[in-house]
Amino acid sequence: MQRNPFRISSQDQFQEIALEVFKHQYQNNSIYQRYCNLLGKSTKNVHDLNDIPFLPIEFFKKQTIITGHDPVQTVFTSSGTTGSITSKHHVTDISLYEESYRKAFVQFYGNIEDYCILALLPSYLEREGSSLIYMVEDLIKRSQHPESGFYLNNQEALIEKLLQLESKGQKTLLIGVSFALLRLVEKKQFSLKNTTVMETGGMKGRRKEITRFELHHLLKEGFGVSKIHSEYGMTELLSQAYSLGNGIFQCPPWMKIITRNTENPLEILDGSKTGGLNIIDLANYNSCSFISTQDLGKVDVDGRFQVLGRFDNSDIRGCNLMSL
Repeated sequence: MQRNPFRISSQDQFQEIALEVFKHQYQNNSIYQRYCNLLGKSTKNVHDLNDIPFLPIEFFKKQTIITGHDPVQTVFTSSGTTGSITSKHHVTDISLYEESYRKAFVQFYGNIEDYCILALLPSYLEREGSSLIYMVEDLIKRSQHPESGFYLNNQEALIEKLLQLESKGQKTLLIGVSFALLRLVEKKQFSLKNTTVMETGGMKGRRKEITRFELHHLLKEGFGVSKIHSEYGMTELLSQAYSLGNGIFQCPPWMKIITRNTENPLEILDGSKTGGLNIIDLANYNSCSFISTQDLGKVDVDGRFQVLGRFDNSDIRGCNLMSL
């Protein structure tokens, strides 16, 4: 019987539930079980978080990663360049995803109904299968604000709306792909006092790649804000981490990031050494909660983390490709 991961209140409780989830997924996910067996891991010798095998994220490109036998309710797909193989995340209980991002939003930003949500993203009709668009579209509806909506292809209307909301003192969240946010501030300089600006990724082929520090500097100057927020999520997960500024991300209580040795992927690193990012997402109960990503980063002792780049052989992918 699954224990509710959204009620985790301590690290000990996190480990207990993570080990229960590992047992469930090992027993009921044939792909994950075969992978664990190849590593000599099973429910008999996994007793700690560091013992749990992390499934390489590339498996989602060629395998159907499902735990159990429930029917698939939706399939989220990653964006990719023409001809590239995209990941597919088969979701058998969409309510877990909805509960995950709704509770995380409340944790980091408060009541959704206090906000007007402006999205510099394609709508779901333009990018069907995107977990990010699914989340943002739901947040827009739940905000119940008449001006909330998608504005990717209408800069003039967005500029007018931002200025209008600012003059009213309306609490606003502007969430968008990085190249579109840069394009907006190249067209208009702002001085926003009531707006949180959140970017969801890099250039991904639309513009020259720059560092997050450079990106945030340009966006802070352009929007007239002191901090740029960021969202860290991916197709293969059902949870997101958020940065409230300075590129330092925090996870909700049911999600955890650890680093692995880039030369030995089975070795978990201690302290704040740079390594490959492994993700535990306990909301991903019916898929795989233990994912080895192609991102490089560093985790602090308090669990906060930075994303420093990607492995050289990684595919170009990400939210910004949704607009190609």
